[in-house]
Amino acid sequence: MLLLVLGAVAVIVAVRAIADRTGLPAAALLTLVGIAYALLPGPNVALDPHLVLTLVLPPLLYSAALDSSLTAIRRNMRTVVSLSVLLVLVTALVIGAGFALFVTGATLAAGIALGAAVAPPDPVAALSVGRKVGLPPRLITLIQGEGLLNDATALTILTVAVTAAQGEGFSTPAAVGEFTIAAVGGVAAGLVVAYGVRPLRRLRKDPLTNNAISLATPFIAYLLGEAVHVSGVLAVVVAGLVIGHNAPYWTSGASRLQTDAVWRLVDFLLEGIVFLLIGQQLPEVIRGLGQYETSTVLTAAAITVGCVLFIRPLWLLLTEALPASMHSHLGGDTDDGSRFSGRLSGREIVVLSWAGTRGVISLAAIFTLPLVTETGAPFPDRDLLLFCAFLAVLVTLVGQGLTFAPLVRALGCVADQADGARLRNEARIAAVEAGLARLDTLQSEEHDAVDDRAIEAMRGQLTTRLDRYRKRLDLLNSAEGGEIPLSPGYEAALRLRRAVIAAEREELLRWRDGARLPDEGLRILERELDHEEGLLPKR
Repeated sequence: MLLLVLGAVAVIVAVRAIADRTGLPAAALLTLVGIAYALLPGPNVALDPHLVLTLVLPPLLYSAALDSSLTAIRRNMRTVVSLSVLLVLVTALVIGAGFALFVTGATLAAGIALGAAVAPPDPVAALSVGRKVGLPPRLITLIQGEGLLNDATALTILTVAVTAAQGEGFSTPAAVGEFTIAAVGGVAAGLVVAYGVRPLRRLRKDPLTNNAISLATPFIAYLLGEAVHVSGVLAVVVAGLVIGHNAPYWTSGASRLQTDAVWRLVDFLLEGIVFLLIGQQLPEVIRGLGQYETSTVLTAAAITVGCVLFIRPLWLLLTEALPASMHSHLGGDTDDGSRFSGRLSGREIVVLSWAGTRGVISLAAIFTLPLVTETGAPFPDRDLLLFCAFLAVLVTLVGQGLTFAPLVRALGCVADQADGARLRNEARIAAVEAGLARLDTLQSEEHDAVDDRAIEAMRGQLTTRLDRYRKRLDLLNSAEGGEIPLSPGYEAALRLRRAVIAAEREELLRWRDGARLPDEGLRILERELDHEEGLLPKR
């Protein structure tokens, strides 16, 4: 097992390097590698759905929620709810009806169970590509918000459908009541956990303690939700959104830096392992297909994949045709300062439709179907449902994932980078001006306690930064076509600062190698240079 884990990590690292060089999504490449490995002789790893839902899903959802914008999601709440609740429900019902009408021997409940499993998109692949190609912030928000909330909807529908498929009957009022209780209770459980960590804010100023609390939080939220029989997934998401929104008030800068680094590593490893696992389930999902007629398999596969691919764009077109009063906004500002109208454009609808890649949640959900019902009979068409879910994941994750970036570039649906940079520079100017004002206040209040030379030195540093930001803002105001303009002087200054930092590092290493500086001192000084370098813009 240890060799498998080490091999998986090596593959994840290698595929990530290939993805960075080629621009292809790592999720799709890892899935293909998993399929290739599954076809080789040797040990394979089976997907344990309960393990995925309990140990893998909570940290991934929590990390995504921390990285999301509660304000932006709230601003687009109607569209997010439309995609994450109503679209999931419609997809599940249409696939269920298709199975009941056209698949020999299939039941409506079993079809809805499959529909619930494949309805929620997994935004990991789309977001990773979307950020690289520069999707507009509004589309990023919609993809994030949908991905955070749709899993709870799908898993609740799945539970109701499985109950009906086992012969216990289906009651629409009971189903609606169960869904409402799960959703409201999940939100409440998430809020309890989010505000429950507030009394620990003094401890959270210590980076290591903050990391421990942060890593434990998604599991606490999930277990609390499951313990009171509400949506644990929704509890995790709500806790992550609220904590991420309020974290700047609760945590120190050192804690945020370390916690962000830890969560990036967790995401990197868990997402990589998850997509490798998806590919390795191929032998499992095709093993039981021999009992079905070829026509039945083809019909079921066509219904599943067809609904997954076409219901989403149709839904977006229909909802965008609704009266303006039913949209989230008639207009406003995005988080990067750019303007948007209330309706999605045709290009945005195409991009948002193609962002509906399915992932491990669909497979984990469908693998939770019991082998036998409570009456002792086999669960209806379980093997066929497993295959259809896997095929939907494969088609969307590989097909849409590999073509998403070229599609976005061809449509030219990218953010106005100059607007985002302009807003950030305006915020930097405001922050420095606030610092200068505070410095003046402190100088007048603590004139005897503070050395004037220290104040003037700090004022000089802030003034230099303020001048630099203002010059950069003037350059951005003259930008055309949404591209960030290049300034030869600015670029030269960045190269100069990086060269100076590199020279300082080399000198510190010479001191360490010459036994003039202990390793502990080297690490302290290196960390200072690392923070200084981290403040520089990316190349």
